[in-house]
Amino acid sequence: RFHGEGYQEGYAEGSHAGMAEGRRYGALHGARIGSEISCYLGFALTWHCLLQKCTDEKNSKKIRALDSLIGMIQKFPYEDPTYDKLQEDLEKIRGKFKQVCSMLNIQSDFRIGTERSSLTF
Repeated sequence: RFHGEGYQEGYAEGSHAGMAEGRRYGALHGARIGSEISCYLGFALTWHCLLQKCTDEKNSKKIRALDSLIGMIQKFPYEDPTYDKLQEDLEKIRGKFKQVCSMLNIQSDFRIGTERSSLTF
C-alpha cells in the first residue's frame, strides 16, 4: 500500500516539476529564436533601405536576396509552436542570411564586446 501511494505521489510531483521545467525551457528557447529572427529582420530591413538609393545591377541582386530573406521571415510561424517544419524553415532563414552576408561582404557572426557573452549565428 505504501509503495503504491509513494509511487502515485512521486509520479504526480514529477509530472508537475516536468511541466514547469518544460515551460521554462520552451520560453527560453522561444526567446532565443525570436531574438535571432528579429536580428535578421532588422539587418535585412536596414540594408534594404541603404541599397534602395543605388540602382546598379549588383545592388539589384542584393536587394532581391534581401527581399527574399524578409519574405521568409515574414512567413515564419511565430504563433504556432506545434509547426512541424519550424526547424527546417529556421535553417533556411539562417542559410539565406549567410548568403546575403556573403553578397554584402559582411561576416555572418556578430560578437558583442570581448566578454564571453556573444551572439553567433
